[in-house]
Amino acid sequence: MDSPGPEKTVNTVAIKLSFLDSIKRCSLSGISIPKEELRQKITMPEYLRVAIRDSIASKRHSDATTSGHGGKPAECPLVVFINSKSGGRHGPELKARLQDLMGEEQVFDLQNVRPDEFVEYGLGCLEKLAGNGDNCAKETRERLRIVVAGGDGTVGWVLGCLGVLHKESRNPVPPTAVIPLGTGNDLSRSFGWGGSFPFSWRAAIKRTLDKATLAPTSRLDSWNLLISMPSGINLETPHSLKQTEEVVLEQNLQIQGKLPEKVSCYQGVFYNYFSIGMDAQVAYGFHHLRNEKPYLARGPISNKMIYSGYSCKQGWFFTPCMADPGLRGLKNILRLHVKRLNSSEWELVPIPSSVRSIVALNLHSYASGRNPWGNLKPEYMEKRGFVEANADDGLLEVFGFKQGWHASFVMVELISAKHIAQAVAIRFELRGGAWKQAFMQMDGEPWKQPLKNEFSTFVDIERVPFRSVMINGA
Repeated sequence: MDSPGPEKTVNTVAIKLSFLDSIKRCSLSGISIPKEELRQKITMPEYLRVAIRDSIASKRHSDATTSGHGGKPAECPLVVFINSKSGGRHGPELKARLQDLMGEEQVFDLQNVRPDEFVEYGLGCLEKLAGNGDNCAKETRERLRIVVAGGDGTVGWVLGCLGVLHKESRNPVPPTAVIPLGTGNDLSRSFGWGGSFPFSWRAAIKRTLDKATLAPTSRLDSWNLLISMPSGINLETPHSLKQTEEVVLEQNLQIQGKLPEKVSCYQGVFYNYFSIGMDAQVAYGFHHLRNEKPYLARGPISNKMIYSGYSCKQGWFFTPCMADPGLRGLKNILRLHVKRLNSSEWELVPIPSSVRSIVALNLHSYASGRNPWGNLKPEYMEKRGFVEANADDGLLEVFGFKQGWHASFVMVELISAKHIAQAVAIRFELRGGAWKQAFMQMDGEPWKQPLKNEFSTFVDIERVPFRSVMINGA
């Protein structure tokens, strides 16, 4: 038998070394990403980082030129927006870790730099340099991807600002990945980025950034919400709602109340859900308690415990419905019109008398990953005229909760929610009567909506013409 030659021996040793090296680069949680390799892959040339920083700071497009530059563009440059107040005590540490993994100028704390400022001045700087013949700036702008470290509200804020690029035809729109720092993290769950901040986050953050450079993209519907209410009423608006000019409502609908002579209009965009009723009232109480006593809410687990306690305190579980007019079914104050798939006609949809909360849902994930719409059987969908729900199907699923016990059984998937409709457009008409106010929320941001008995308040929902671009981490 021939003895192994030197070439075969060398190959065997090389294979063994390669195998050992692979083991060294692995951990229990996955493949280790070399720090320098990742930094080189995602970090922009220094002159571009400085130009973007200066443009945002001065609130004008940089006067930088390509003279003396001509750097090599990163393979997949990333920009990170972080809500450093999210994630409990981990927020500031995560910010420092991100700045260590890429150029410090590529990590924006939302306490200091708003995403609309980055879109107007940061991206505007890259586009101006590209227009002046800087190929590095041009390729950086084209390859750029966004990572948002925060909860659903933070992700929605960034997506809304990136939506301006669609309106202004400033293409391409950078796709967005998520590092989940919030309580529910339903947007993060829906696109494969997980439902909570990982325990071993220092190692996981490198894998997240690396995945954000490679993963494919998906589309996400967004929904425009318009509130038309009698003028002269003060409304404490959440971050997601802004006052806008008076909008003329569609008139080919029979309304129950009177139209006021003067109206105030508020407009916003949501990506996951809008709701009216007891669930929004619980969220409103929780948010006020957290703002008054922030030391009680130091992380997702404590937030959920407080939220559960507040659900009981608000009477969704234990107070009889007839004890207070504010606890009666929504049917007493609400009328619902919808436009169904492939129809241009409005349809009045009856609201079951037992329903105390109505939700219009865009994603499969609600309230920390639950799917209250459920996985419906084909026969049932055909009977009700429903289609399979997706994040980019141009439809909202409208369902109701009867009370806290019903909602609890829905959340553990013992039963489904009360299915009401699937719709491409929705109009809610609200009148006060015994109710002086209603509670509403949009992607986790709640508010108290004043009501009048003699005049109606309208909430109109329709899909935004363009879709957001998400990076799919699944």
